[in-house]
Amino acid sequence: MNIKITGSGSYIPSIKVTNSDFSEHVFLNEDGSAFNYPNDVIAQKFVEITGIVERRYAQDNQTTSQIATIAAQKAIEDAKLDPETLDYIIFAHNFGDVKKGAIQSDMLPSLASKVKYNLRIKNPKCVAYDMLFGCPGWVESVIQAQAFIKAGMAKKCLVIGAETLSRVVDPHDRDSMIYSDGAGATIIEATNTEGGILSHASASYTYDEANFLFFGKSYNLDHNPDVRYIKMLGRKIYEFALSNVPKAMKECLEAANIDLSQVKKILIHQANEKMDEAIVNRFYKLYKTATPEGIMPMSIHKLGNSSVATVPTLYDLLMKGEIEDQSLNKGDIILFASVGAGMNINAIAYQM
Repeated sequence: MNIKITGSGSYIPSIKVTNSDFSEHVFLNEDGSAFNYPNDVIAQKFVEITGIVERRYAQDNQTTSQIATIAAQKAIEDAKLDPETLDYIIFAHNFGDVKKGAIQSDMLPSLASKVKYNLRIKNPKCVAYDMLFGCPGWVESVIQAQAFIKAGMAKKCLVIGAETLSRVVDPHDRDSMIYSDGAGATIIEATNTEGGILSHASASYTYDEANFLFFGKSYNLDHNPDVRYIKMLGRKIYEFALSNVPKAMKECLEAANIDLSQVKKILIHQANEKMDEAIVNRFYKLYKTATPEGIMPMSIHKLGNSSVATVPTLYDLLMKGEIEDQSLNKGDIILFASVGAGMNINAIAYQM
């Protein structure tokens, strides 16, 4: 028995927001003071660091669970399975359903339960629950789905990563330009075909690192201080990721007993282009090997950072042939890797 991704689907929101759309924003420093740079300079520096040219936002009437349902339906259709045969629905997110203009998150019932309801699944043995694990939530959910299947507790699992980060960003914080909305879903299934999940690695660093990503007040001191937004210590996250993610990837690859030369693609969380490039370069440096050209497909340039949705969305786009000059082929060895709030890190070695 092998445990494989047998179907995938994604939802790319229709609202396109370019960097020039932030030209009228009033960006402030943490103490509420104005920047010394005009917005066009801020936007130029932003592109150089993150690689993000545009991002996608959900429609005003859409919630995270609704866009997740669309991705889930596509994954179910791609896998050609009856949704009533699903044993688990595992939904990775961070902020629940945040309606446009609202200041509260809605996680009652769980988003997984909402998706199960939206899919009209009657089977009560299909267990639905949410995964809160920061940006690595989808990867961790795949690891859990594998564990259920290995333990004989499941045969088919729907694993979703979705987020509407545009609803939880401080418009006066430059970092708000990073975040976006999106949804990706996969079917994880026991099969008799070759390939599948070969190994995994996970870790939670909390002693000093737990609050590198946190909820904080707006940089506009006139705003209600009790309304909170996603905030991050960017430099600390960069240094942490660069130090720890490559080691987790190496640990994962060694657990699979796979030679580095066999790795065809690395699908890493689309957080920040420069950071992702540095992580992958550091990974190859651990082997004293140059980074192969084209090893790291990217979607961040057009889609931004949609947190847990980035990796499953990237996988689906590759499977559908929608990333230019990039593809996945039967038998390929690939690495999934992610890092995010917690601080959590994980990786999966997988054979197509």
